[in-house]
Amino acid sequence: MLRIQTSLSTWSQKRSMKWLVLLGLVAFSECIFKIPLRRVKTMRKTLSGKNMLNDVLKEHPYRLPQISFRGSNLIIHPLRNIRDTFYVGNITIGTPPQEFQVLFDTGSSVLWVPSVLCNSSTCSIHVRFRHLQSSTFRTTNKTFWITYGAGTMKGVVAHDTVRIGDLVSIDQPFGLSMAEYGFHGRRFDGVLGLNYPRQSCCRPTPIFDKLKNQGAISEPVFAFYLSKDEQEGSVVMFGGVDHRYYKGELNWVPLVKADDWTIQVDRISMRREVIACSDGCDALLDTGASFIHGPGRLIDDIQKLIGSEPRDFKHYISCSAVNTLPSIIFTINGINYPVPAQAYILKGSTGHCYTAFRAKRVRTSTESWVLGDVFLRLYFSVFDRGNDRIGLAPAM
Repeated sequence: MLRIQTSLSTWSQKRSMKWLVLLGLVAFSECIFKIPLRRVKTMRKTLSGKNMLNDVLKEHPYRLPQISFRGSNLIIHPLRNIRDTFYVGNITIGTPPQEFQVLFDTGSSVLWVPSVLCNSSTCSIHVRFRHLQSSTFRTTNKTFWITYGAGTMKGVVAHDTVRIGDLVSIDQPFGLSMAEYGFHGRRFDGVLGLNYPRQSCCRPTPIFDKLKNQGAISEPVFAFYLSKDEQEGSVVMFGGVDHRYYKGELNWVPLVKADDWTIQVDRISMRREVIACSDGCDALLDTGASFIHGPGRLIDDIQKLIGSEPRDFKHYISCSAVNTLPSIIFTINGINYPVPAQAYILKGSTGHCYTAFRAKRVRTSTESWVLGDVFLRLYFSVFDRGNDRIGLAPAM
């Protein structure tokens, strides 16, 4: 889970590069690019007969998708489903290009990858950026650190050419991690932050902002389609919206504030009874979070309502409960968004089932939630920087 809280400091040591490199946002071209996907096998059982999106794509193999977001052009970049936990895509950095697998994360704003100078154990098992092999690389004396829910990294700001497919950002600021703490079991090299930029003299300019400012993206929007279980087809798209990835109409929700992908939730209910968010609450839509996170007391209440039992940092439940438990409904801007038991009960590699609700690690003065991939697999999501809003519709 990668909801971040960031602290920055400037220290000019003459060690080359430390942390943060990543990201490649997509610029637009005059046609739509679809790149074949490779899928990482998950531990969960494939649900047969449910690959609706692939059926649609096979029906119309030679037609370009219908794009209509104020007439914009669109770039589609493939994502890989890793164990139904994270969705990652490939980018390259440097000249000649060095390839990295990064998490596309709406909960953070920095692009980073490990540096070859990082000696932390977590760095050693991932692809590390070799700055001496890039002719377009330049470093700075700016450093910073970021704390995520899963760990902490410290790094230095650098500049180089970053590519996402055919999209290119020249002299893109990014982070190189010099030290990493935590991040156990991480299956990707770095993080590509897609949140609003954080104001700091030391923080790298997000790649989406740089591409937007230089006119590489026709419209300041991006969107996610996250596949379920072992299905292929997960994508992040930039500059527009492809209607074939969702059903019905997009419902637009204004942001609480134009500096974060946080929206207002009216209430959370089950069996027509309000079980949380009784006076309204905030929720961050976070593609870097695997589960649904909320205040500990309210999460405990939900676990009791659905009959789960705590054990080893998870709440376990009978797998057969997916057939009897009701949906938990998030009402947002007057519209209900059900999360059925088939979505909030997950099956592990041992065959045991557990719930997708987690207590937030950081307490806040007001009730706030994080709607991660469990929610976003159900609902196609559009992040509109131009109008400071999020669009939601049932995913295909």
